[in-house]
Amino acid sequence: MQKKRIAILGCTGSIGTQALEVIQENSNLFEVEVLVANNNAELLINQAIKFSPNAVVIANEDKYKIVKESLSSYPIKVYAGKKAVEQIVEMETIDLVLAAIVGYSGLASTLNAIKYKKTIALANKETLVVAGDLVTKLAKENEVNIYPVDSEHSAIFQCLAGEWHNPIEKIILTASGGPFRGKTTEQLANISKNEALKHPNWAMGAKITIDSASLMNKGLEVIEAKWLFNLNPSQIEVVVHPQSIVHSLVQFKDGSIKAQLGLPDMKLPIQYAMAYPTRIENKFERFNFANYPNLTFEKPDLKTFKNLQLAFDSLEQGGNKPCILNAANEIAVEAFLKDKINFLQISDIVEQTLNKIKFKNNLNYNEYVSCDTEARATASQLIK
Repeated sequence: MQKKRIAILGCTGSIGTQALEVIQENSNLFEVEVLVANNNAELLINQAIKFSPNAVVIANEDKYKIVKESLSSYPIKVYAGKKAVEQIVEMETIDLVLAAIVGYSGLASTLNAIKYKKTIALANKETLVVAGDLVTKLAKENEVNIYPVDSEHSAIFQCLAGEWHNPIEKIILTASGGPFRGKTTEQLANISKNEALKHPNWAMGAKITIDSASLMNKGLEVIEAKWLFNLNPSQIEVVVHPQSIVHSLVQFKDGSIKAQLGLPDMKLPIQYAMAYPTRIENKFERFNFANYPNLTFEKPDLKTFKNLQLAFDSLEQGGNKPCILNAANEIAVEAFLKDKINFLQISDIVEQTLNKIKFKNNLNYNEYVSCDTEARATASQLIK
């Protein structure tokens, strides 16, 4: 396997920091070419000193001076601003872009990376949720491969290896159920922020942890799966699997089902996407069936956790609906994390925003940007 030069967009987040661990453990196979952070200048500086990238970008321009001065004695180029985040992926020396910026803000840089024919390891599901038609069309035009990093989509991707010629009957995405599985609407009314941030199986950033608790994360993954694997909504099913050992399954037209299993560790799908098509040796903890004598599966509670149903409905309607869903959810989750609304109001805000904004189809990039802006403004107004 030829050494790959990696650009990590979102290097200070959960996925970015774990990707750097994978690179450190496999320095003969990977090297860091670019590091991009939003606001965490201190961690970006430490990462840059440790991994010696060609360039770093801090999106928050107010932090440019401290990053620049801290790295002045190192041969590292320093840039700042949202435009620099988009443009840095154009560097000829980049072999693979790990798109791990959280939320809608990761869309523009990923689209530009595809335009410049960079292989994408996609950890930013919102990119496909918001504008899956644009992203997949552009990837096809530029003959760019998009490798999924989400554990569920990585599982589907691994199950499909050697099966590309066999039609999928359906895929089954597994969900842990989050920290509130089995709770009633009444019990969820007084959930605190700290309770929502305690995921039983995965260590993730705040936004994705709240999404997991509300099942919106699974809803976003449903929409992402449609675009990654060219599926109809009727071909996507969700089951709750509290142990998070079976990461997802594929059912083929003969009724056979393939599943990918493993302990809940994001470094495995990160490594698989970065090294594909090679499986590389590692020292990750191994799964032992004796430690998990019971693997259980159940239907999700769509009435209590409305976000998953809203996501399925948005996917079915298509057009600008998934974009509205994502924007409203980002605003609502931010409000919840700032104690402005309660947990159940997250799905209420999303639903009301979806109902207020007019349906549009066949959008171009600027129309998606306008839709996102309108949805955020509408959701923010509802919170006030």
